[in-house]
Amino acid sequence: MNDDAQLVLGVLIGLLSIPLAACVARALHVSVQEGETLLVSRFGRLTNVLTRPGWHWVPDRLLPWAQVDHVSTRRDHRIIRDIVVNDAGGTTVMVDVFLELRVTDPVKAKFSVADWERALTNVVTHDVISILGTMDLKDIVADRTELHGQLERDIAEETARWGVRIERVLLHDVRLLPELSEQMLRSVAAKLERWKADVDEEGRQRVAMIEAETTAEVASLLAEAKAQHPLAVGRAYAALRRTPHIRAAFDELYELSLLHPQRTIAFAGFADGELRAVDAAMLAIEEEGRAQH
Repeated sequence: MNDDAQLVLGVLIGLLSIPLAACVARALHVSVQEGETLLVSRFGRLTNVLTRPGWHWVPDRLLPWAQVDHVSTRRDHRIIRDIVVNDAGGTTVMVDVFLELRVTDPVKAKFSVADWERALTNVVTHDVISILGTMDLKDIVADRTELHGQLERDIAEETARWGVRIERVLLHDVRLLPELSEQMLRSVAAKLERWKADVDEEGRQRVAMIEAETTAEVASLLAEAKAQHPLAVGRAYAALRRTPHIRAAFDELYELSLLHPQRTIAFAGFADGELRAVDAAMLAIEEEGRAQH
């Protein structure tokens, strides 16, 4: 093989070795991101912990018995859904719990528990059932601030052993089972109907009472008015006594009415040729004047 052929072969081998070397280098290096920890273990035992961001040389990565795990230490959240709880009154509700958390010790999170996320779900479910099971539904819905604090303390105490810090716990949603919700709606509707019927009946009773009171008051006023009638008649007779000639005319008319009670006696005026009404009035005044003199 001449020199030119060897040169060409060397160039080709060099060109081919560059991507191969890059692949080997990539296979033997790992990248650590900000807010992340890399754990290197061999035969299940921890051999190295990498926390500094950047590329790191990890030859063990190619070994079949070596394992490299990336653990995030950034703030994260989880929503644990559909936790079935029976409250103190026996009402079944479904609860969703929102958690804010952070892995503070990646080594504990990896090796102190088989699966910390599954364990977290079990702990949250247990604590939610234990705490909410002693409360009534109205208290669960109304007073959540103290409830959130109690859940956060109980859950955080357990997860601290795994290197997981709980920063906030919230009841994301509290809802009734669909069939129970329909039953409660029907119950509320029935209560509203009964309440409406009670209000209508109370209204009718109050109207009847007002009518009875009004009738009694009207009867009292009528009785009082009837009692005043004789007094008014007495006052009229007293006024007649002060005018004897009018009293005498009234007595005469009254006596005539007793003779023929079926007839009505009334003064219709004078006949033709007799006194006129004006003359009669003047005559009465003159007679009254003479009586006064």
